[in-house]
Amino acid sequence: MPTVRGTVLVVDDDDAVRQSLKFALELHGLNVRLYEDGAHILADGNLPREGCLVVDYRMPDQDGIELLERLKVRDVRMPAILITTGAVPRIRERAMRSGYRQVLEKPLEDGSLLDGIRSALSEPA
Repeated sequence: MPTVRGTVLVVDDDDAVRQSLKFALELHGLNVRLYEDGAHILADGNLPREGCLVVDYRMPDQDGIELLERLKVRDVRMPAILITTGAVPRIRERAMRSGYRQVLEKPLEDGSLLDGIRSALSEPA
């Protein structure tokens, strides 16, 4: 199995989703940081250089695609996975054009999120 590097940064306005993702990912040996919305991750002046973003699409202050664009402006360039309910083709297309490597639908039950994270964290920096 490839070596995984970095931290998983989870951005979701639903506390239950954040906590359950943290619990599940830490069970698999991953380091996890939680952010309740885009404003909180943008305010973090100490983001890791390596990692993977897991971002909810629907948040009150900005959507997940807008957030990724704002992070790129700050030179945050880690692989990103968008999670959402009802991923319509328009959202999928926007997400992929903006740099998301995957768009996954909630509930996240089939292991594809963990597989995507592991793949992202094992890529050469």
